[in-house]
Amino acid sequence: MNRVLLILLFILIYAEGNVVVAQKQSNPLLSYTDASGRKSPVRTPAEWAIRRTQALNGMQLAMGALPDRANLPPVNIQYADSAKGRGYTRYTIYFTATENETISAYLYVPEQKDVVKIRPAMLALHSTGDLGKRIADGQGDLTNRAYAKELAEKGYVVIAPDYPGFGDQKDHDFTADRYQSGTMKAIFDNMRCIDLLQSRPDVDPGKIGVIGHSLGGHNAIFTGAFDTRLKVVVSSCGWTLMRDYFNGDAASAQKYGGKLWPWAQEKYMPLIRDHYGLDPDKVPFDFDEAIAAIAPRAFFSSSPVQDANFSVEGVKKGIANIADVYALLDAPQNLQARYPDSQHDFPLQVRWQAYDFIDSVFKSTGPIIQYQK
Repeated sequence: MNRVLLILLFILIYAEGNVVVAQKQSNPLLSYTDASGRKSPVRTPAEWAIRRTQALNGMQLAMGALPDRANLPPVNIQYADSAKGRGYTRYTIYFTATENETISAYLYVPEQKDVVKIRPAMLALHSTGDLGKRIADGQGDLTNRAYAKELAEKGYVVIAPDYPGFGDQKDHDFTADRYQSGTMKAIFDNMRCIDLLQSRPDVDPGKIGVIGHSLGGHNAIFTGAFDTRLKVVVSSCGWTLMRDYFNGDAASAQKYGGKLWPWAQEKYMPLIRDHYGLDPDKVPFDFDEAIAAIAPRAFFSSSPVQDANFSVEGVKKGIANIADVYALLDAPQNLQARYPDSQHDFPLQVRWQAYDFIDSVFKSTGPIIQYQK
């Protein structure tokens, strides 16, 4: 190869390298607004803490403020009935969220012998459906949603509340409560579930996690972002980036003025409609921010490649951004993502991968009931 060709080859490689660098997009999670109001890069955990606070503030602009949790009343559990399962007893309970607010839930308590064993615990959040918490118990016709019952069979203390508007909370009036969104109402209720778990003598208060599918999947993310007592968060079919969200109903999107209209229902975040015009570029937070706010705590995402609501492409872009945050905080092993070849579902194999991940975080001694994976 003569000298001219070598020079041309060098120029070509150099130019292509520059193009790649020029086209590489910066990570929006790794910049924050400093005290002077300017955008500054996030380079340290201390700077990430500032960025995390700004992410939570953005979430509250869309959801309404998280209510003050000081001076809350006792949970005052009322037991309505009980049923025996494999290695546990399931109780239907009602307890106090705050004054004039009651939460309905299933509480799963593993069988104990002579000495009370201190166990890890899980908050199990159900998917959309009139059955509410019963979905996470395996009732109804959706076979891959029984994660509350399955985790109880594995030896976890589990609480599975009704989301407002479903189950025993089906008559909840979102226009009359004190919250600006059903999402924030659910976050507050979920945090009260954690209060209840931490008050139990059979629960290790430092080993509590949350799991959910679809509706439960994104509420697991939101609750995990606000409540650092949750040490592991599992979300199935719960998210994609706002720009990549599509509910599969083009006619409805046109009717309601944008593809984000499902997020703007009263039971979710109506401010997305009323303040932000269903415009993903105006919504003051995105899902990668909410998940990054969980870091360095453990996060497991299951995002099927055929999910019509939560585009897997948006998930993969978000995971790339989130991974940089986990790397910054020296916890890359705490971020896990799976992409099963299914539709909007939580298949058995990936569900058990999630359970194994939870076990690894809590260093659980293993399930009481073994399933074939």
